[in-house]
Amino acid sequence: MRQTFLAPAVRDSGRLGWDDMDIAISPNNPVPMYQQIVDQVRAQILSGELKPGDPLPSIRKLAADLLASVITTKRAYADLEAEGLIVTRPGLGTFVADLSLEDIERLKAREVIGHLANAVEEGRSLGLEDSEIAELLQNVLDGRVNYG
Repeated sequence: MRQTFLAPAVRDSGRLGWDDMDIAISPNNPVPMYQQIVDQVRAQILSGELKPGDPLPSIRKLAADLLASVITTKRAYADLEAEGLIVTRPGLGTFVADLSLEDIERLKAREVIGHLANAVEEGRSLGLEDSEIAELLQNVLDGRVNYG
């Protein structure tokens, strides 16, 4: 199920506008729904799709738009805030945090390192030597991937 919602955005002119923020969650996905929200919002922030200071929908609005519970969206926002990606200003709303380029690069690296660490762990659990895993990674980097 792909749900799209409109998030209010205050632009340089100071007037209220609307931006699309595309989030797709599925109750059939084995990843918990709150984590699906976290992963997608994080990706949009790190890719620059969501910019520092961009407002996010309220917890209740996000829940309604995604047909999720308020508890689910509250947990997602709490996790994103704990990561330093968003900030909540009482009475004003929730916004993308003002991250420096260094912060964004560090967060991107941390994200990729996590995926690489999981891939290494998976390779080792399948009995591959580290040199074989390194060779596979190099093949992926070089575009020489053969799945069959």
